[in-house]
Amino acid sequence: MSNKKQNEETLTFTPRFDEYGLIPCITTSAKTGKVLMMAWMNDEAICKSIETGEAHYWSRSRQKLWHKGENSGNTQKIIHMRTDCDQDCLWISVEMNPEASCHTGRKSCFYREINLQADPKLGQMKFIDANRLFDPKKVY
Repeated sequence: MSNKKQNEETLTFTPRFDEYGLIPCITTSAKTGKVLMMAWMNDEAICKSIETGEAHYWSRSRQKLWHKGENSGNTQKIIHMRTDCDQDCLWISVEMNPEASCHTGRKSCFYREINLQADPKLGQMKFIDANRLFDPKKVY
């Protein structure tokens, strides 16, 4: 069996980090299945997430470990944590109360849709699910 095939079939969790020691993590709502956010994890963030049952990420902008909700109170309780076939991407399913993942106060960080019918050079978008669930000025 090849190393690739072994990696695809193993039950040993061996995440494949990039050259910066990071792995992308897609976070979805356990309630709705919708994508809430994408963030990066390093080894410490993964270990803390597993240890506490709450999502921890690596903040590239702040260059530090980030416990989701440490400022807003909107923590993410992990229901499922999965890895893809070659273990270079993670997917976590979370519960939140309120279900507002974005620092802008919205449910999801993906609240704008790119117009696929428009000239791509114009970069036209429209708002989707853009209602704010909290006022970010009061939280951050």
